[in-house]
Amino acid sequence: MAKPTKKKGFVIRAQGPVVDVKFPETGSLPSLSEALRAETFDGRTIILQVCEHLDDGVARCISLGSTLNLRRNTEVYADGASLSIPVGKELFGRIINAAGDPIDSKGGITTARRATVAKDISKLYMNPDRLIKGQIKILETGIKIIDLLFPLVKGSKTGLIGGAGLGKTVLILELIHNTITKHEGACVFTGAGERIREGNELFFEFQKQHMLDKIMFAFGQMNEPPGAKFNVAFTGITLAEYLQDQNTEVLFFIDNVYRFVQAGSEISTLLGRVPSETGYQPTLASEVSDFQERIRSREGGSITAIETVYVPADDLTDPAVVTIFSYLNSIIVLSRERSQLKLHPAIDPLLSSCSNLDPAIVGREHFAITQSVMKMLAKYKELKKIVPVVGLEELSSADKITYARARKLENFLTQPFSVAEIYTGKKGAYVPLADTLEGCEMIIMGKMDDVPEEKFYFIGKIEEALK
Repeated sequence: MAKPTKKKGFVIRAQGPVVDVKFPETGSLPSLSEALRAETFDGRTIILQVCEHLDDGVARCISLGSTLNLRRNTEVYADGASLSIPVGKELFGRIINAAGDPIDSKGGITTARRATVAKDISKLYMNPDRLIKGQIKILETGIKIIDLLFPLVKGSKTGLIGGAGLGKTVLILELIHNTITKHEGACVFTGAGERIREGNELFFEFQKQHMLDKIMFAFGQMNEPPGAKFNVAFTGITLAEYLQDQNTEVLFFIDNVYRFVQAGSEISTLLGRVPSETGYQPTLASEVSDFQERIRSREGGSITAIETVYVPADDLTDPAVVTIFSYLNSIIVLSRERSQLKLHPAIDPLLSSCSNLDPAIVGREHFAITQSVMKMLAKYKELKKIVPVVGLEELSSADKITYARARKLENFLTQPFSVAEIYTGKKGAYVPLADTLEGCEMIIMGKMDDVPEEKFYFIGKIEEALK
């Protein structure tokens, strides 16, 4: 029996990343989201993704690479399926682009399996036996302030909001370090629409920390077409799903999820779709859903996501930001004020929120301690405005005690990181949740009132303050 030949068309128009391909044979038009391949004048292979069907057998496509030197009438061949990427242990320590091609100058990647990037999310939950029923598992990070106030539940999504220089990269590095060393998990890092320099620095930082053998990278950076920046999010989650299938706990990072939405908006504009009233693409909700719903737990493995979110003009009511936030279990806000006070990690507990902080999830004892901590920090925020005006001596005795304990608590929630040892000169500390709760309770109950507040700064367990 003769093998079926690939559908063949030719380029009739290329305007930036939008390419129109005509398929002259009746019934040869490829399906939506199918991958097409064309070769440029200088020998590069370009992958096109079918987005729309036009009249006269024309498929309008979005390119995943630069269309420079793509000529009119160039032959285009259909893959017969949507885009697929190589998956396997061979990708640890490697960097791939949205199409699954290596971009780290280390040669090709040969794997036994390939996985389709696009998936129908309605079919992900068809087998209920593979989902975790009635179980909520907490992923201990060893970072005091996160384990105490923003516990990571396996399969949850956490948003990380912060500007430049506030320690996002160091926090991400420490989370990855602790996941790899303490939980024997694996990580997938996806760079969507961010600067090339940041991805480059991150890779060499991981190399310096000897952590590349447990991390996979997928990058679609700022200089690439919107098709690459949009699809790289699905490339990254496909890698994470492969690891999950191997019964691995996966920590999935995407930097920046807002750029993924922005790339979708650019594609929508290029295709001539009428935007919504707010200027975003009409398919905003479905595109975010297609990505976010693939982050989940099931028997054997889980994907826990940390997503950095850029907030345009600090407007938390922006439609894209609101859509992203609706899927997040926790929102962690990094504060410039705390960073300037050298309180690292510079997480503002009063501006941040976490739906996982519930007695049914973390337990009554943990919940009670966190409520006492938040109450004390909220009162301290009020007193900080009064003390510079009237002086500490004018406060009531109860307020003086609260003020002193809150400062110790604030210092205790700082922590030396293993990945920052070369900068701080202090050995990194992994603090189990039980020790964090014990330390906070001792400070709140007044058992550490005789210890100076500077003794609590940049320590691990509470016992170190007594030395």
